[in-house]
Amino acid sequence: MRRGWVFLSVWLLVASGALGPCNSARAADAVERGAYIFAAAGCAECHTDRKNHGPALAGGRALKTPFGTFYSPNITPDPATGIGKWSDADFTRALREGIGPEGRHYFPVFPYPSFTFMADQDMRDLKAYLFAQPPVVHPNKPHEVDFPFGIRIMMAPWDWLFLTEGPLQPDPSRSAEWNRGKYLVQALGHCAECHTPRNMFGALDQDMLLAGSDAAPEGEGSVPNITPDKDTGIGKWSAVDITYLLETGLAPDGDSVGGAMGEVVDASTSKLTQPDRAAIAAYLLALRPIQHRVAKPKAKPKPQ
Repeated sequence: MRRGWVFLSVWLLVASGALGPCNSARAADAVERGAYIFAAAGCAECHTDRKNHGPALAGGRALKTPFGTFYSPNITPDPATGIGKWSDADFTRALREGIGPEGRHYFPVFPYPSFTFMADQDMRDLKAYLFAQPPVVHPNKPHEVDFPFGIRIMMAPWDWLFLTEGPLQPDPSRSAEWNRGKYLVQALGHCAECHTPRNMFGALDQDMLLAGSDAAPEGEGSVPNITPDKDTGIGKWSAVDITYLLETGLAPDGDSVGGAMGEVVDASTSKLTQPDRAAIAAYLLALRPIQHRVAKPKAKPKPQ
């Protein structure tokens, strides 16, 4: 159904004369590339309120944090309640700088500190894909955030202190596979946003990058250490173990991932190409091992 909408959108532009044959082919290519970026970035899960059967990409999903509950916005191309009036420059600025078209600062529950590392072309392709989706009229839900953390102007000094703008530059001393893996992990996949502990200001602790966190994004539980530490991380895992988990959700011990990571596998990593999953594995296994044992999730009490 969604693919049919994409082709209809492009066809209408051609029929109206807005796109010539060459331009229409380029537009279709951008949408196709954008679909892959969309999956790699895991946009669908955060921007769809599946728990309450909300429309796809229309926002409203509750994102619990120590500062309060944030609600994801509508990212369909509806001009009134979504991003339909955004230009390419607006879209790029939102991902690169965390600032919306009207100049308002976003809160870092939107992972722009990671998306900033995306390449310009990937940002444009992602926008092309989003603008090829059905528009949905669905007003954004106000955040429920404790004072003073809901004051947007406070994000200006936060960004000055903690935001390192991209795009991510490749390391010429490393292999193409390692650089691709770094890009997928640090930019598109924004893995650090969940797998890294945060300081008192809610910023990622860069000294503990990917070493796990005691605060799971769904509000309870923990997120594992994915550095190659043999005792507390994934140092005993092989590259095949990692790629298999990213494809199927099954860990080497036979356990399956659940919660937020289960969503990531289902909507994102399982849709990547095998070379991209292998690149992620190569990058993770080449990281500096960090010994950091996160708390094990507490067992839920059995019903009486």
